[in-house]
Amino acid sequence: MAVRRETDLYEPVKRMLEEQGYAVRGEVNGCDLVAWREDEAEPVIVELKTSFNLPLVYQLMDRAAMTPRVYGAVEYGPGRRPGGGTWNDAVRLCRKLGFGLIGVRFYKRKNPEAYVLCRPGEAVRETRARRKAERLRREFAGRSGDFNTGGQTAKPLVTAYRERALRAAALLDRDGPLPPRVLKTRLHDARIGDLLRDNVYGWFVRVGRGVYGLSPAGRQALADYAAILAQLSGPDGPAPG
Repeated sequence: MAVRRETDLYEPVKRMLEEQGYAVRGEVNGCDLVAWREDEAEPVIVELKTSFNLPLVYQLMDRAAMTPRVYGAVEYGPGRRPGGGTWNDAVRLCRKLGFGLIGVRFYKRKNPEAYVLCRPGEAVRETRARRKAERLRREFAGRSGDFNTGGQTAKPLVTAYRERALRAAALLDRDGPLPPRVLKTRLHDARIGDLLRDNVYGWFVRVGRGVYGLSPAGRQALADYAAILAQLSGPDGPAPG
């Protein structure tokens, strides 16, 4: 069900908060819903919107000047696209900004129900953020130059991994089939054996026990990426990463 009016969200959100012991009032000093419990120093403010969007975020920023306990409430369901993204995106944004998010689910044959998707002040998982930052650092450091145009989608990106594969392909094209231990030494790439065995792009072929050569796809890649190879150091040069 697509909610047509913000008022459709009011009763299920009010019911959820009252079940938690809050007294609830609608339209208090411009706020859609204000809830207060005697054992708490600050009120809860909830702004109702038919969908998750940027105007809701602006409104929550304004309400945060009144209390740190601010929620947005929107219709929630697998068929809904909050702000053009996913529900995980909406939750991550609210956590990053310190807001809470309530989803209201409407059913055909039962009363709508409100769920807390995240609470104000819930921190983004720092461990995951650190891992992503480290992956970004490694990828940046692993690229020897700027071979992509920001925003491009029509052609494959020249990543650090693709650079390593191109260096290995160029060396095999020049010197013929080689074992990984030789490639490791010549390219200064300790993980080249894994790259050859995984063969993500299909550029390599095992021609004997522990010896790899180029596949037809690999030879085609050398032609396709000739302009990139011309900017890389020679096949015996150091490979990043």
